[in-house]
Amino acid sequence: MKKKIILVSLLLFVISLVFTGCGNRQMFDTTFTFNYAVIRLQDNSIVEGKVQSWRDFQDGDQFQIKIDGITYLVHSINCTLMSR
Repeated sequence: MKKKIILVSLLLFVISLVFTGCGNRQMFDTTFTFNYAVIRLQDNSIVEGKVQSWRDFQDGDQFQIKIDGITYLVHSINCTLMSR
C-alpha cells in the first residue's frame, strides 16, 4: 500500500512539472467580465469607454473590443481591460 501511495505521489509530481513547462498558458480557460477598456491606437491616441463586448483569441495576443459601436482589434500590450 505504501508503494502505491509513493508511486501516485511521484506520478502527480511529474505531471505537475509537465504542466508548468507550458510557460504562462492557463490549464483551464476561465471567463472574465470586463466593463471598461483603455486602448492605445497606432497613432498614440487613446480610446476609452464602456465595453459592449470583447473577445480574446486562443492562438495569439490580440483582443477584439467593441466600444460605442466601433470594433477595435488590438494587441494585448496596447489595451487595459477593467471591471469598475
